[in-house]
Amino acid sequence: MNEQVKAYDEKMQKTCDHLNAELVTIRAGRANPHILDKLVVDYYGSPTPIQQVGNISVPEARMIQIAPWEKSMIKAIEKAILASDIGITPSNDGTVIRLVFPELTEERRKELVKDVKKKGEDAKVAIRNIRRDGNEAFKKLSKNGDISEDEIKDMEDDLQKSTDKYIKEVDKSVEEKSKEIMTV
Repeated sequence: MNEQVKAYDEKMQKTCDHLNAELVTIRAGRANPHILDKLVVDYYGSPTPIQQVGNISVPEARMIQIAPWEKSMIKAIEKAILASDIGITPSNDGTVIRLVFPELTEERRKELVKDVKKKGEDAKVAIRNIRRDGNEAFKKLSKNGDISEDEIKDMEDDLQKSTDKYIKEVDKSVEEKSKEIMTV
């Protein structure tokens, strides 16, 4: 694989990585500490990820426990959770914050699967756009006379192989997440 194709391959890989990072934050009925990844707390005036102000654990299948290193952070952490879109009301006993995940209804599971599939479709569109950009760039090289038609064809073939590989990866990620969500 030559350098030009490699650059587009890396962009496709980043698209897949981004999709996987988004899928991790979707809750599937089980407590997953990654849903807190995007949350930040005001820690002495600077926005700080929750993971850096306390210990996060999963003592039960449907509960996340956050033990702040400073008791004064409990209110700030609760405020960040309430302001987020995770839809769970935190409860605290003065030392730890607990997030109890309710069972997902069948309807909510189907909504989440639909959302997962949409994110997967968006990722596939992004990958195909990267392929199109690459093919256009290769055609410009051929018009400038920098490389031969055969080399262009080889580069387009390599780019198509990368596209197929990453589309399969997206499908696999979406299928795994959908299965996880639908498992009661």
